[in-house]
Amino acid sequence: MPGMENITLFALAALVLALTPGPDMLLIASRSASQGVRAGFATLAGIQAGVYCHALAAALGLSQLLQLVPLAYDLIRYLGAGYLLYLAWGCVRGGQPAAAVAANEGLSAGTAFRQGLWTNLLNPKMALFVLALFPQFVPPAPGSLLMWFLLLATVLNGVGLLVNGVVIVAASRLARRLVAAPARRWPQYVLGGVFALLAGRLLWQPR
Repeated sequence: MPGMENITLFALAALVLALTPGPDMLLIASRSASQGVRAGFATLAGIQAGVYCHALAAALGLSQLLQLVPLAYDLIRYLGAGYLLYLAWGCVRGGQPAAAVAANEGLSAGTAFRQGLWTNLLNPKMALFVLALFPQFVPPAPGSLLMWFLLLATVLNGVGLLVNGVVIVAASRLARRLVAAPARRWPQYVLGGVFALLAGRLLWQPR
């Protein structure tokens, strides 16, 4: 199959990326620790849906706007930071008791999915990452660019599911063991801190 070597190389690169701790892994781990396995996988599903959206935008040339129009980049960056700060405030102000984690209650899977999706979509660095990385693994042979970008996104998400799945289960089990008092809310405060940290990362890192 033409391009099979490219897919293999990309899968290896995706594995290295997935094993490298980053904002997505930090968000998924803290979400799993604070609200359980279901919320962790729902957040991961939202993030991976965002990857498909970024791949589609890159294939259609929309992501190039972020390179050509600095105002568009900054607008998305500020919107993303504002959204993350809003989530951080919600965690600190209305955090669920840690007992809810043990009961697998609290945040719905749909809400966790939407938060993961919007966190990914409102990160312009993710759009530029896809735009910079994916074309390097598209074979020069004639074919649909959109098909290849979506295929690479699927490989990236598949590898990410394997790695982050382990992170989700491990973080959730570790949180259950560390929770001693039913009224303790530290997992929610940690999650709020992660959202605030990601917002600061968007605001202060250079383009």
